[in-house]
Amino acid sequence: MRILQIRFKNLNSLAGEWFIDLTHPSYTSDGIFTITGPTGAGKTTILDAICLALYGRTPRLEQMSQKENGIMSRQTGECFAEVTFETPAGHYRCHWSHRRAYQKSDGNLQQARHEIANADTGEIIESGIQRTASTIEYLTGMNFDRFTRSMLLAQGRFDTFLKASPSDRAPILEQITGTGIYSDISIRVHELSRAENEKLNLL
Repeated sequence: MRILQIRFKNLNSLAGEWFIDLTHPSYTSDGIFTITGPTGAGKTTILDAICLALYGRTPRLEQMSQKENGIMSRQTGECFAEVTFETPAGHYRCHWSHRRAYQKSDGNLQQARHEIANADTGEIIESGIQRTASTIEYLTGMNFDRFTRSMLLAQGRFDTFLKASPSDRAPILEQITGTGIYSDISIRVHELSRAENEKLNLL
């Protein structure tokens, strides 16, 4: 999975609409980049936007409802997060949004919306909070917990991944590095070796 673009509006301290194009040469020319800034500058909000767009929740605020939304910027009536990403299966755009009645800052919170579309054609693939999250998990091979432990290690939670048991870390590392094929090869070699030994014993 590779994130290509991030777009969001009215999240935490970053009021207004923001757009980050990770395909721009400024990000791709050196192969690596870092997001820096003082406390409160909005670094974690960018990570929140990625999580919201993909899974409709964040490590800091896992659940939102019609009664509570602690991530919408104050004195605003709507917020959204959108991520465009690619996998070996194609390009996708995932969009999450939450608004207040009549988009007024004191309006009642409405039902959040979540959908995923083909980024090339614009065709909606799935919509709805649960169904979209399930589709994301299918396309990326990562549910919310696996994503936040591997691709998005939130502030203060880096040790969660480091202290995870080998059985928990192994599938995550295989997903990140693409080395799962070697586990498959190892299993296949073991099966062939056992089969050939059984033939030898019969002889």
